[in-house]
Amino acid sequence: MGKKVYIILSNTGTLFSKAIGMYTKKELNHASIAFDEELNEMYSFGRKSHHNPFNGGFIKENPIEGMLQRATCAIYECGVTDSEYLRMKSIITQMEQQQQLYKYNLIGLVYVAINIEKERENAFFCSQFVATIMKECPSSQFRVAPPLTQPYHFEQLSALSLTFKGDLQTYVSGKRKVEKPILVSVWRKYALSIASFM
Repeated sequence: MGKKVYIILSNTGTLFSKAIGMYTKKELNHASIAFDEELNEMYSFGRKSHHNPFNGGFIKENPIEGMLQRATCAIYECGVTDSEYLRMKSIITQMEQQQQLYKYNLIGLVYVAINIEKERENAFFCSQFVATIMKECPSSQFRVAPPLTQPYHFEQLSALSLTFKGDLQTYVSGKRKVEKPILVSVWRKYALSIASFM
């Protein structure tokens, strides 16, 4: 019996994401991988603290909190064999247990820009990480070298099927069958409008 993994390409709207977008000329510049369609097990490389863009590494992402609260996205599914699924999960588990060893590969983004394939030990940027995990899945036929992988490369992969495109919160609330969360900023704006009449 086969299983499915999910590739999430997103636009977080951060200054860093916008800067990358100026180079790639693409809308979706962050990549993540998940092992369930509700995105309870969703992983990537990025900032560990919302307020500190320089503290980056391996992260388990929460799609309804932090930088992903306002994200737009495209979600792709990929069928994999049971053994491929277990290999990918095993790598994730190992990284999660030793996450202090991993760092964000900021220099690697420079090498991508000049099309030089260069790996650094225990260092990844988001799409490099997802590509590395997908390399454990030969049936995906992913051919791009992980150090040169950009998020849009996943869009070109025939083994992936687009299942959703739009607001990430809309997707998550639908899959988890919960009410779409109201952002704190919306509550604040609502409170201020009431206060103006008092």
